[in-house]
Amino acid sequence: MTDLAQIHSLYRHELLGRTVPFWLRHGIDHEHGGLLTCLTDEGSIVSTDKYVWSQLRAVWTFSALYNRISPQPEFRALATNLFDFIRRHGCDDHGDWLFCLDARGAPKLDGATSIYCDGFAIYGFTEYARATGSNEARDLALAVYRRVREKLGRPGSYSTLPWPVPAGLKAHGVAMIFASAFDELGQLCGDDEITAEALRHAGEILHHFVDPDARRLYEFVRLDGTRLAVPPGLVINPGHAIESMWFLIHLYQRTGDNQSVRRCLEILRWHLELGWDWEHGGLFLARDATASPWEGKETLKLWWPHTEALYALLLAHTLCGEPWCLEWFHRMHDYAFGHFPVPGHGEWIQNLDRTGKKFTGTVALPVKDPFHLARSLILSVCLLAKSSGPEGQPPGR
Repeated sequence: MTDLAQIHSLYRHELLGRTVPFWLRHGIDHEHGGLLTCLTDEGSIVSTDKYVWSQLRAVWTFSALYNRISPQPEFRALATNLFDFIRRHGCDDHGDWLFCLDARGAPKLDGATSIYCDGFAIYGFTEYARATGSNEARDLALAVYRRVREKLGRPGSYSTLPWPVPAGLKAHGVAMIFASAFDELGQLCGDDEITAEALRHAGEILHHFVDPDARRLYEFVRLDGTRLAVPPGLVINPGHAIESMWFLIHLYQRTGDNQSVRRCLEILRWHLELGWDWEHGGLFLARDATASPWEGKETLKLWWPHTEALYALLLAHTLCGEPWCLEWFHRMHDYAFGHFPVPGHGEWIQNLDRTGKKFTGTVALPVKDPFHLARSLILSVCLLAKSSGPEGQPPGR
């Protein structure tokens, strides 16, 4: 077993020695601006299409590298490059965020078809404002907040590509994204109203999407918050549940709600137990409420749920210190670092099949962006450094 002092060193190297260099080598579009994100795991360009939420998430990543890891001018300059590109090209004439652009920034596909882009706009611009002090970025994040808050009050009225929400239902994914984005913006602005909106979405997750008796967090419920006992009301995404819980833990920590923090830790543990493949290792992409297969997708092992679980488990360890946190962390770490890193290139393989072999098909979108892995490493490195013991090293097992 590797102790947490070694984990801190390993994760910092994985971030600055492998992940960030991959994007500096392959991702920056020096001709048109913005980021190339339709890449193979080895860095070859598959398409020059630029998905808007990838650009927005990359604004967060390079801003967070500057803010939280190392104030290198290169990180701030890249964040500014990305911010300028997406500020110029990312919105339509109505102020709605587009879904996909061509290399030069012209709209592609069907325009503004995903409210998730609004969430990532708030998230990215908030972190960029922290990095630069940009009033323009803060004001733009606030404008998106005011516009999207009204939309969110009408579930079923907005689009959610690449995962359309079935008619008559609402999605956990929407609530979790905006709980987190509003929390970050509320912190930046010191605005209790925005934080209250974050708490409202967090409460919706805990009261509508979570069934404590079944120990499940469902991806879809009816618009009134009641549960649907037939597909698609049975679908559970373990990685989404885990990611959602660390979002909420951050929010409830900040607002001093320790009871809700403990509840989120419990829900996190449920979905580790539900999602883990005890035969081959790794987290299944999707399950249903009875832990049965979900439309064949349960056999896939994607990189991003594992990255989210790594940070979530380190966070859980620092909060409660119960043995299960480190037991699960080491299980997750050993699987993830034993299967996903791409030798010689940096970054991680996107998708594996159940047995751990590379899956070459497209899942949701043909994109690779510097977000889930980079964010997990950034947050983990910061958390381990913050929880250092008296010798200045992260505490060991």
